[in-house]
Amino acid sequence: MQAVDAIILVRSERQAMDWSLVLVSQGIETSIERTPEGGQHLLVVHPADHDRAIAAIKQYERENRVRRWQQPIRWTGLLLDWRVVFCLLPLMAVFFVNDVAGAVDLRTPGIMDNAAVRHGEWWRLFTAVTLHADLGHLASNFVMGVLLLGLAMGTYGTGKALLASYLAGVGGNLGGLLLLSGPHRCLGASGMVLGALGLLTVQSLSLLRGSERQHALIGRAVAGGFLLLVLIGLNPHTDVMGHVGGFAVGAALGGVLVFLPEKWNRPAAVNRACGILCLVIVGAAWARALLPK
Repeated sequence: MQAVDAIILVRSERQAMDWSLVLVSQGIETSIERTPEGGQHLLVVHPADHDRAIAAIKQYERENRVRRWQQPIRWTGLLLDWRVVFCLLPLMAVFFVNDVAGAVDLRTPGIMDNAAVRHGEWWRLFTAVTLHADLGHLASNFVMGVLLLGLAMGTYGTGKALLASYLAGVGGNLGGLLLLSGPHRCLGASGMVLGALGLLTVQSLSLLRGSERQHALIGRAVAGGFLLLVLIGLNPHTDVMGHVGGFAVGAALGGVLVFLPEKWNRPAAVNRACGILCLVIVGAAWARALLPK
């Protein structure tokens, strides 16, 4: 090795081999040597090529940086599915018909009322998810829904996430019915939104299918979901039972979806069927609610 040669230190023989290939691909002559004392690997280049070699190596490292906390999203290839905006438009339509136009009284036959459900008015479990107390209530759920439900749709698919989140909202109402013995009335899509959070919380369980099972990442993802539940779902002035129930049902349904065979997760027909089923359930519940008693 000549004293005039430029030296680039490397951490291992593997890194020396990788970097030398990068330099050769850029037309930079290099050789791999080791120090006689500690056996440290070195890349040796001509001094005139040193700056160009360093720039090429930095570019290579930027393009091939591995972030263990970043994992590919399964199934759809989307991050946030903007079709969620159109899926949530019916909430605005129901609010307009009931509160703005005043054309039809939807709140009386549709609000969740434990006493009424126990007397046979089962549809309230479903219709209450689409009702809101005021414009602020609607706006809050709409904004959070676009974010959380949009992310869930990007992960699981539009139809599956919509149906699972809606059923989670229904499950939150059912939880209040089963666990609260006294009078209880509620309305809103908060349970549905928290159901979407539950879906996102367990999505990381899909890493258990990989060759390298990232238990630490799964634990952090689940813990993050529970922290968000505490932050946005446990306000004592809201329907805490519906929020927690929606989150729990969403997480349970998400766990089922995560471990379904791939053939059930990929076809667009499955998503379409789930979306149509969700519309049928909502429509049937409202049709029954508006029938004369």
